[in-house]
Amino acid sequence: MDLKQLKTFIAVAEHLSFTKAAEVLFMTQSSVSKVIKSFEDELDTQLFYRNPKTELTEIGKSIYKKGINIIKQMDSIPLEVENFQELKKGGLKIGIAQLTGASFFPKIMGEFNLMYPNIELLLFESGSKQIEQKLEEGKLDIGIMVTDPLKNHIYNFMEFVRSPLMVLVNEKSYLAMKKEIGFGDLRDEKLVLFREDFKLYDDIIKGCKESSFEPNIICKSSQREFITGMVSSDLGVGFLPEIICKEINKKNVKYIPLKEPGIFLELSIAWRRDRYLSHASREWINFAAKKLGAEPIENSF
Repeated sequence: MDLKQLKTFIAVAEHLSFTKAAEVLFMTQSSVSKVIKSFEDELDTQLFYRNPKTELTEIGKSIYKKGINIIKQMDSIPLEVENFQELKKGGLKIGIAQLTGASFFPKIMGEFNLMYPNIELLLFESGSKQIEQKLEEGKLDIGIMVTDPLKNHIYNFMEFVRSPLMVLVNEKSYLAMKKEIGFGDLRDEKLVLFREDFKLYDDIIKGCKESSFEPNIICKSSQREFITGMVSSDLGVGFLPEIICKEINKKNVKYIPLKEPGIFLELSIAWRRDRYLSHASREWINFAAKKLGAEPIENSF
C-alpha cells in the first residue's frame, strides 16, 4: 500500500464517483479504476460496490476512517518540523475565563514569557461559552473553560480546579445568619448574576426554576469586583466560586455555601482533539499544568 493508493481511495470514497475523483486528482478515470483495483487486490478485499451506483462496502468504510487519520498525520509532519524548529517564536491564542483568570494566570503568563520572550501570548477574555465557540472556529489554540464530560470526544480537558459556588450576601441580610442557602431562600431576593456567556449562569437559572420561581435579576456582570460591590452596597445577592471568595476584601460581604448538591466551578485547560497542536502550544500547556498542579500532557497527543 502506498500514499497514492490511499489518496485515490479516499477521493473516490468522498465523492462516491470514479469520474469526480479523477477530476479532483487530475487523473483519467481509467487510471483511478486501475489504482483502486490494485489497492483491492493488495488488500484482498472489495472496497466499493460498483453497481448500480458506487458505494463503500463495510470494510471500505472502516478503511476510509483509518485512511483519513493516516493522511492527517502525514500532512502534519511538515508542521511538526516547522514548529519544532520555531518553538521559540510565534504566537499563541489563548482564551481565558474572565471571572477566574486573574486568580491563576498572570504569574504563569509572566514566567512563560521570561522563558520564551519571542512567543507572543494573544489573550481573549470571556465566558466559557464564547471561548468554546472560538475554539470550535479555530480562532483559539487553547481555552480555559468549564469542563464538560459530554464533550470528551471533541476536546482534551486538563482540569485544574473544582470549587463550589457560594452565595454572597450583605452582613445586614437575614441570609447572613444561615449556615447554607437553598435556591428556595432566594425567591424574593434581587440577584446579581454572571452574564449569559458563563456556564454558571445557566446552572443558577436552572436551580431557580427547579425551585419553582423565576429569578429577579437586577444586573449581570463578568467582573467579580462589580458583583461584590453590589452585594457590599446591599443592592442584591450574588454568586462567586469559593476560590474567588477567599480573595474578597470586603468585610460586610459574607459568602455562604449552597445546599447540597450545590453547583461547582470545574475549570480545565482545553484544546480540540482533531486539530494539530503546535510545539509552542504543548509547551505552554505543560508549563501551565505544572504550575497549577495538573497532570502534564507529554504523552497526551
